[in-house]
Amino acid sequence: MQIGPYTLANNLILAPMAGITDRPFRELCKQFGAELAVSEMVASNPALRGHGRTLLKADHSGEVGLRSVQIVGTDPRHMAEAARFNAGRGAHLIDINMGCPAKKVCSVAAGSALLRNEKLVGDILEAVVAAVDVPVTLKIRTGWNLENRNAVAIAHIAENAGIAALTVHGRTRACKFNGQAEYETIKKVKESVRIPVIANGDIDSPEKARYVLAETGADAVMIGRAACGNPWLFGQIDRFLNHGIKAEKPSLAVFRDTIANHLEKLYIFYGNAIGVKMARKHIGWYFGPYASIGQDIRNRINQASIPSQQIMLVHSALDLLT
Repeated sequence: MQIGPYTLANNLILAPMAGITDRPFRELCKQFGAELAVSEMVASNPALRGHGRTLLKADHSGEVGLRSVQIVGTDPRHMAEAARFNAGRGAHLIDINMGCPAKKVCSVAAGSALLRNEKLVGDILEAVVAAVDVPVTLKIRTGWNLENRNAVAIAHIAENAGIAALTVHGRTRACKFNGQAEYETIKKVKESVRIPVIANGDIDSPEKARYVLAETGADAVMIGRAACGNPWLFGQIDRFLNHGIKAEKPSLAVFRDTIANHLEKLYIFYGNAIGVKMARKHIGWYFGPYASIGQDIRNRINQASIPSQQIMLVHSALDLLT
């Protein structure tokens, strides 16, 4: 798939997820087969631009491959400035968030709330595209609610504004993450525009990825929650799509090494105190499928306050899987 001047080696993309797609997780997913990994959303508010947490969200120092930073906001001028700022810090792609259903985002009319105001959508897209020399991509939902699916109209606005690729999550804003994703609207979007279209929503297996690509005609798939605790999914999908190889679980050695490596990178990236806290949710996702890891050791892992203690408990839990 082509996004501006960039040719992607495969059509597998890690979705931007707040509090999750930091540099350690993006690097991990790229290592296992994601061709592109989008940063968690960064506020365009100029008052927050130099804030340490904001800078950390878009930190891609030493990150291999394409660097995509997602920005969110409602003011075209602020969004343009945020795009310039992040392109200046080395982003190869700027992604615009018009898909987040979170209340704190929609309450200020940002994210998917923008889908109700097509004029403002156009103003933001045109301002951002004009502000930077790098390709600009857009992520949306199928509409505001089930009665107001306007993804096709937004797609035309995006194409006319110069957006290089469009991701569509197969739910409305009102649906949040409930129910099953619907792909018919994504298919209609793909049939209505010439720019690349990326399908997102409920893609959790190689078979589902193949189904969604066939059903929608999309150029690529974007994977979000299914990758949490399962970064190997990208490689499994790639092997299945290209070689028909059925997915296999990673070996215990790979499982152990991946977790240890991920945690170490979190400690380095955030510092020990915050790194331990950030690691807890990832450990929970990694261990989620394994009933043999009891609640007692899970609780002790969550209560650990220093890396050495957390790592020791994680290895103790992994020993239960042998």
